[in-house]
Amino acid sequence: MPRPTKAQFTALIVASMMFMEQLDGTILATALPSIANSLHVDTVATSVALTSYIIGLAIFIPASGALADRLGSRSVLMVAICIFVASSLFCAQANSLPFLACMRTLQGIGGALMVPIGRLVIIRSTPRNQLVRTMTWMMLPATLGPLLGPVVGGFITTWFSWRWNFYLNIPIGLIGLGLTWRFIPQIYEPSPPPFDLKGMVLAGGGLALLSVFAELFSHAEGSISLRLALLGAGSLLMAVYCIHAFRVPAPLLDFRLMRIPTFRISVFAGAASRVAVGSLPFLMPSFLQIGMGLNAAQSGLVTFTAPIGALITRPFVPAILRRWGFRKVLMFNGVSAAVVFTLVASFRLPHALWLFSLILACTGAAQAIQFSAYNTIAYADVPANNMSAATSLYSTMQQIMLSAGICIAAGTLTVLGQIYGHTTPTLGDFSAGFLATGAVSLLAVPFAARLAPSAGASMSGNKR
Repeated sequence: MPRPTKAQFTALIVASMMFMEQLDGTILATALPSIANSLHVDTVATSVALTSYIIGLAIFIPASGALADRLGSRSVLMVAICIFVASSLFCAQANSLPFLACMRTLQGIGGALMVPIGRLVIIRSTPRNQLVRTMTWMMLPATLGPLLGPVVGGFITTWFSWRWNFYLNIPIGLIGLGLTWRFIPQIYEPSPPPFDLKGMVLAGGGLALLSVFAELFSHAEGSISLRLALLGAGSLLMAVYCIHAFRVPAPLLDFRLMRIPTFRISVFAGAASRVAVGSLPFLMPSFLQIGMGLNAAQSGLVTFTAPIGALITRPFVPAILRRWGFRKVLMFNGVSAAVVFTLVASFRLPHALWLFSLILACTGAAQAIQFSAYNTIAYADVPANNMSAATSLYSTMQQIMLSAGICIAAGTLTVLGQIYGHTTPTLGDFSAGFLATGAVSLLAVPFAARLAPSAGASMSGNKR
């Protein structure tokens, strides 16, 4: 096997940061009862540990590219890792829920700066004809984070303590800090435009409120009036931001980038696909444990086949894109994702679990192809001086759509529960949730069909 190039090695460093951030974002879900018992609070109240992380993430993702332009990519990455590691240490030592929530917000800020800036470094330092292969390297470890989180969190919480979920970040972060100092280039804009502080307040505040709404809605927590207030206030702030964005020359989130066809199509088609992906960590564990009666260990072993499918497929992504091109691959993948979700929804326990594991492996394989393609084609035609703004906008849209997937899945379960009068979701309810999010993923097909047949050919090497 050939040794990785410098660009690919850089991609692996960034992928390790992404793995740490995504793992941390999902690992606590299984530890909440243990945290509640340790801190002497109600289990429902501990969900603030999840929402506070999302708040920090939502507020600072839009500002990531602008900060990198001014302070340098390596400097901001190192600060972000330090914030993440330090806040992880304080989270592990928390003796009260308010302190834990504050430290989780700081963790979210660190995570918000790590991933978009890491992606920006790769895009700026990699020739476009090598970007597909480099992005494949970057997405390789990051694929494991969301699906490994509940498994790792359950194991650590059961056999050690919930505090070790946070201690786990410290050695990974320190290694990432050293590698960043040694290998990540210092890239910045010599004459950046004025920082859009008003835009940060509007966009960050709006995204934070909408993210909290999505979190409360997905767990059926908070009163209806509170959720409606969060939804209304967040939507209003985002509407005001949209007006602001078209009145200033360099907004924090520049919607004028949507005029670039490949970027626009990647955002909208990718949004439909990410709704389905965002629903998986929410639906799958409950589907297996509540709907099918598996225990946590069995559920973890079954869901682990999805990242295995992704890992096996990743090395073949460049060859697949070179053979068929972005347009055909993304159209086919949009249909296949909906088919796989339909198969998941129709599965019942009398069938062999190995068959369900095979379906999940196909889900992981589809995601591997899908998001390597989306994360590459988005930047095919973006001018070099707009790369920071493009990564900020793209990362923000990713966060919104992943939250939307949770909302759609949770909304389906809630509505069905109200219609049929049951408080605990049934197997049929979970199946309906998978069908709903799978149907949304089909919307990616007409968007992908609008790509030119030659779109991204300089990246994929497709000559047809």
